[in-house]
Amino acid sequence: MSHEIEMKLALGETGPERLLQHPFLRGGVDEAQRLANTYFDTPAGELETARMALRLRRRNDAWVQTLKASGEGSGGYSRRREWEWPVAGGSLDRTGLATLPPMAALGEGVLARLEPRFATDFERRAWHLELAEATIEVALDQGEIRAAGRRVPIHELELELKDGDPQALWSLALAFAETVPLRPADASKAVRGSALLNGQWKLPGGTAKSERLHRAILALDAFTDTGDDAWKATAREALEALATEGNAEASQLAAMLERADWLDLDFGRTSLRLAHRLASS
Repeated sequence: MSHEIEMKLALGETGPERLLQHPFLRGGVDEAQRLANTYFDTPAGELETARMALRLRRRNDAWVQTLKASGEGSGGYSRRREWEWPVAGGSLDRTGLATLPPMAALGEGVLARLEPRFATDFERRAWHLELAEATIEVALDQGEIRAAGRRVPIHELELELKDGDPQALWSLALAFAETVPLRPADASKAVRGSALLNGQWKLPGGTAKSERLHRAILALDAFTDTGDDAWKATAREALEALATEGNAEASQLAAMLERADWLDLDFGRTSLRLAHRLASS
């Protein structure tokens, strides 16, 4: 078992092109590969309910199985437990899963009911940055999620801490935000795939500051995938509620969402500053 500590960022339309021009990445891609993934759950979605994600990933000619357990964090930042091991032939290793505490807690019957639910297919370009405070893998993912005959695009940036101070993730995200239109994203590929499969998004409640921001970010994730303006309105309402508690950045973000071209450099920088401040409070 390991702990995955990462920052997830959704990119604007010109985000990938601008990212590739950033000074940190001009030295060239360290690694590029096509990743095909199948996600598993029971028909009733018992893993999703437990905030777990199970996938089989084909990387070149090898297969890897990964279980991610529930974690903590918001504003794009997350820390969660992860188990990963190679498997043969692209078949689900139910025996290995049975030994993991999160799966054991769900009961033996869950293993028998696991089945493929949705898939993702994307190109990953990765860079390994050795910074003063940390070693961070920067991954640009571009591709699509497929479920129930529907599909949505993947245009996201993941910053994963390999060693060092987690605060370096925030610093790097803010550095990219100076020239790249982006925003924090809280919905993983697994969450997005499940929403696509079921045709519905689920948003949490809660009135704490971090909970209001989490709701706003997830609503923007839903808006990006569905194009439904109601989700954009939901994000604005959550930010306005946060603004009533004296958060100037939340008020600015809510006003920016009134524009059609809201995802720009100002939105990215402001949303990251707000998320960082709430995470540190």
